[in-house]
Amino acid sequence: MKKLVASILSLAVVAGLGTAAFAQEAAPAEHHEAATPHYPLKEPKEVDWTFAGPFGNFDKGQLQRGLKVYTEVCAACHSMKLVPFRTLGDLGYSDAQVKAFAANYEVQDGPNASGDMYSRKAVPSDYFPSPFPNAEAAAASNNGAAPPDFSLIAKAREVERGFPQFVFDIFTQYQEGGPDYIYSLLTGYEEPPAGFQVPEGGHYNPYFHAAAVLAMPKPLSDGQVTYDDGAPATVDQYAKDVSAFLMWAAEPHLVARKHTGFMVMVFLLIFSGLIYLTKRSVYANKEH
Repeated sequence: MKKLVASILSLAVVAGLGTAAFAQEAAPAEHHEAATPHYPLKEPKEVDWTFAGPFGNFDKGQLQRGLKVYTEVCAACHSMKLVPFRTLGDLGYSDAQVKAFAANYEVQDGPNASGDMYSRKAVPSDYFPSPFPNAEAAAASNNGAAPPDFSLIAKAREVERGFPQFVFDIFTQYQEGGPDYIYSLLTGYEEPPAGFQVPEGGHYNPYFHAAAVLAMPKPLSDGQVTYDDGAPATVDQYAKDVSAFLMWAAEPHLVARKHTGFMVMVFLLIFSGLIYLTKRSVYANKEH
């Protein structure tokens, strides 16, 4: 029975950030037979983001660096089909720069007058194209599971926080679970503990939300991407920058929403005060 359970677990494949993820082949020696692992094995690290809190703002320099990491590393496997090139203007790029950036990509268009589809250079109104022609081709190139689209990954990969953390989050306005998780995953690859057997093609990462092992190898290494602004070319910096960029991609109007929410709260406080004073004025001389 134990061998049957171990075999089933070793063959399980789950979708995650990157390619397919594999369930652990054998539990660590220190785990009891009846123990059921709770994933992620390690809680995501909390990073000090510039966009955190009710008055947070995106750092455009960081977003530009994150875009560079995405295009030079992540875009080889992951699409962002819901993000149009024109929105890159929000990162501080001029119209000419956005147009030149979009022209680096080719998109399929058509049909033409002959009824045929054709390829052309992308324009700002187009969206980031997928590196694969279809989901089947993406899955065939990545151990049977298509890499997830990155458009909303910063919102989709948020890890649930237990009690009492979620209570404090209501007052601190904690909404950075997604980028915290992505940063932790990208920097969390490590050697497995003694007695833990990693399936062939798998990579141990205790921050993965669905298992202890995933098929995506460590994507970042020091010196892999050269920054134009002189920022450190380290895995830690890459992970922070691309996580912030993906948060912007998932919610580009985050800052405007926070400003609107703050103004609404101010209005409600003033309105509540006026209602209270009106009540006091109306009923002050009334007999009760």
